[in-house]
Amino acid sequence: MTKTVLVVDDDPTQRRLIQAVLERDGFAVTHAEGGDAAIAHLTSGAPADVILLDLVMPGLNGQETLKEMRARGFSQPVIVLTASGGVDTVVKAMQAGACDFFIKPASPERITVSIRNALSMGDLKGEVERLTKRAGGKTTFADLIGASPVMTMVKRMGERAAKSGIPVLITGESGVGKELIARAVHGSSDRAGKPFVAVNCGAIPENLVESILFGHEKGSFTGATDKHLGKFKEADGGTLFLDEVGELPLDMQVKLLRALQEGEIDPIGSKRSIKVDVRIVSATNRDLQQAVSAGRFREDLFYRLNVFPIEAPSLRERREDIPALVEAFIRRFNVEEGKRVIGASPETMQLLTSFDWPGNVRQLENTVYRAIVLADAPYLQPFDFPAISGLAAPIEAVSISPSPPPAALLQATHAAMAAAVAEAPVRILDDRGHLRTLEEIERDLIQHAIDVYAGHMSEVARRLGIGRSTLYRKVREQGIEVDMKEAG
Repeated sequence: MTKTVLVVDDDPTQRRLIQAVLERDGFAVTHAEGGDAAIAHLTSGAPADVILLDLVMPGLNGQETLKEMRARGFSQPVIVLTASGGVDTVVKAMQAGACDFFIKPASPERITVSIRNALSMGDLKGEVERLTKRAGGKTTFADLIGASPVMTMVKRMGERAAKSGIPVLITGESGVGKELIARAVHGSSDRAGKPFVAVNCGAIPENLVESILFGHEKGSFTGATDKHLGKFKEADGGTLFLDEVGELPLDMQVKLLRALQEGEIDPIGSKRSIKVDVRIVSATNRDLQQAVSAGRFREDLFYRLNVFPIEAPSLRERREDIPALVEAFIRRFNVEEGKRVIGASPETMQLLTSFDWPGNVRQLENTVYRAIVLADAPYLQPFDFPAISGLAAPIEAVSISPSPPPAALLQATHAAMAAAVAEAPVRILDDRGHLRTLEEIERDLIQHAIDVYAGHMSEVARRLGIGRSTLYRKVREQGIEVDMKEAG
């Protein structure tokens, strides 16, 4: 999504100059003539990812405006502008929460660098807060991304469940974010800050399930060289998340049921049971009722776990949340990979929103990750997502009547091929239906690639499978026009 810069300055000429610089670099710009107007803009919920704030203005000046923003909880990065270079004034602004400053008039490069640095710092701050919450078991439903109707319902149901110790069963397809919902249930409950222990039941070897869940004593079996507490004991006082609970073997289902009913576990080799205080949140991508009918899952355990079911929606059911998810992933991967991608172009966002995402949020996350790693432009473009975007529409199959004469068949096939190829970006046949020369096809293909990848010659060469020097030689030999300022 395009980042929005709020320019707060009483000088309309200065606002227009800054707007021209920022829009040239792909930013959206909004204006405020003074401090009061800026506060009103933010209070209304209008977009503002970065704020450029003039310090000297009539009415509410820059210092007072900045203090008021912070007092009201607006945390957007603020860059202060000053016409004088007073050190004391700038220091006070930085102490009040500004992240940078520059003296007017500033060069376009200085303005752009300052804004990108501010966005990077905002990304870093947000990522630190996210990881701190996750590590401390304090993730809440406010941290779940999405305002679609189905996600709003999930949040409401989860918040209700969090107010009690009721067992929760989260269902949904693989990759929809069931563990994140479980963490939000934990972080919104009175157990927030206590241990949150996640166990993937489908990834545990069958002969180790009992030991991993309930623990064992030293010497209780071959290889037990040390005492192991087990996941139930690790989660004592907090929440135990049993992911893919439908994969548990039947004999372990019996012991899990007893642990839930009695609130105690029997470690392997122990002579007495151990009391544990654990809240159970489980998840599965299978139909447990069908598994019960097939005898693969105990009915009594199913009813014990399925007291409060929450269904996590697939990503195709909440397409309106995709832009917010993409923006969050861009922020995170910018921090992790040291990149400065501003966002995704409108064409890219349309492409991502229209895709079905069979792997759900996890697939979207990994796809954006790959695009961020390979991106060399401020905004992600459709060609950064080759796995889900096609450069040309597929050629439809030719429909032939049951038994046409050979000549008619040949003529019909030839006509269909000519019509289909005529729609392709690079024509293979000439106007008379004959093959064009290889040199002509190659020239059009290179020109098409240059157009598709916006003149980024490194990307063009990589997509065509040739070296850059070879590409430049062919461009020169065939007289292809390229804006060399965009090449790179």
